[in-house]
Amino acid sequence: MPSSSSLPKLSLLSTLTPSSPSRAWLTAPHPTLPLLATCSSDKSVRIYSLTSFTLLSTITGGHKRSVRTCAWKPNLKGESVLATGSFDASVGIWRRYDTDDLNPKPVIAPVDFDARDENIDEYDEDEWRFAIVLDGHESEVKSVAWSTAGNLLATCSRDKSVWIWEEVGDDDYETIAVLQEHEGDVKCVAWHPEEELLASASYDDDIRLWREDIDDWGCVGVLRGHDSTVWCVQWEALTPNIYGEAEKLDVKEKWMKRREASGPRLLSCSDDLSIRVWRRNPKEKVPQSRLSIIRSGSSEEDWIEETRLPVVHSRPIYSVAWSKSGRIVSTGGDGSIVVYEERWRHSGTGTETTMLGARRDTIDGVENNGEPKADEAEPMEDVTGVNEAAEDANGRVATSSESGSGPHATNWVVVAQIEGAHGVFEVNNVAWASRKVPTGEGILEQEDLIVTTGDDGVVKVWRLEI
Repeated sequence: MPSSSSLPKLSLLSTLTPSSPSRAWLTAPHPTLPLLATCSSDKSVRIYSLTSFTLLSTITGGHKRSVRTCAWKPNLKGESVLATGSFDASVGIWRRYDTDDLNPKPVIAPVDFDARDENIDEYDEDEWRFAIVLDGHESEVKSVAWSTAGNLLATCSRDKSVWIWEEVGDDDYETIAVLQEHEGDVKCVAWHPEEELLASASYDDDIRLWREDIDDWGCVGVLRGHDSTVWCVQWEALTPNIYGEAEKLDVKEKWMKRREASGPRLLSCSDDLSIRVWRRNPKEKVPQSRLSIIRSGSSEEDWIEETRLPVVHSRPIYSVAWSKSGRIVSTGGDGSIVVYEERWRHSGTGTETTMLGARRDTIDGVENNGEPKADEAEPMEDVTGVNEAAEDANGRVATSSESGSGPHATNWVVVAQIEGAHGVFEVNNVAWASRKVPTGEGILEQEDLIVTTGDDGVVKVWRLEI
């Protein structure tokens, strides 16, 4: 087993200032700029610099209750667009022209949604300006997400519905679907990184997959297995990154071939203290007549539970994030941050390595001697199936053979952990953020950081020292 000194370590890089005076829900990293947007119970969104770790501007006045969620629109140049979702049941769209000046700006004046049709040209180019409000939900908006192309916006709510909006013109959005098959509060929505496939997680313990078929959006798969509320779903990047060296090249090739056929995997976390990875079983090509029969009687998407990550958290897991480098980070009600890696499996790999002697630190920097916590980790399941019975999209119990044959190629390990990340407060959200930092030769190098958002109103930035 590697020594604790050779393993990654989580260290606090900065606490963003000033913090929110009330609970902070979520922080969304900008897709291209060193910016962070933080939603707060004080009805505002704070924009922070990921370079100076200071407040740049505050978006306020647009919502009448807590701002629960936000998301940056992707694939834009010269302008940033932010969608916000609030407990007042509304969704706001905000715009700002990008400039090279990322110094703090004065807080913009409150914006009255009831006067949204009035002229808003009075705003300076370097200020956030209100574009449009999207009304329709009957209760609190819990999550918003842009599709990869940026033309679709998904929203979900406590009213048990998922809405899909399409941008049909400048600041003009049209509702193209209202999906109401969940039986409980919908907590999270997330778009596939390549396809127009939407995943939603709910209080009803289910994950649903949605896709458009002949101009009509519908549920194409139900992922069952969690025993309690599913708080968050996240997609894997297009290109997987497995750590270490494969023991058998043929096994690695088979795994990579299967991954290419199934596409990015889906990650979920729950009140049941589990983090699960789901994989699509590619369907064999069949004649159109048979395909139409299948669609009328069963789900179009066939997904299985591929594995569960080691159990570390002692309270509900509220948030998970999958980095482009292949690592997963989780957080929740116990205030812990846990980082996981997927590694090529070697002979003899077992339960004792699922914790890998992970560094367990506290926010004051006191180390716990890197002692492994294997006695609290449940055995990690094989990459091709699960030991416990898992229902597929049609409610059938899937055995490992039904889950699809393939090499037992990888396993997940905990490589870093920190307890009490926000003191005694719960941590509501965790995200990966990237920024460019100069190296010794003056070359800019990409650095992956971890951002946590807590009930204390504080946003913290952590470095994973490798």
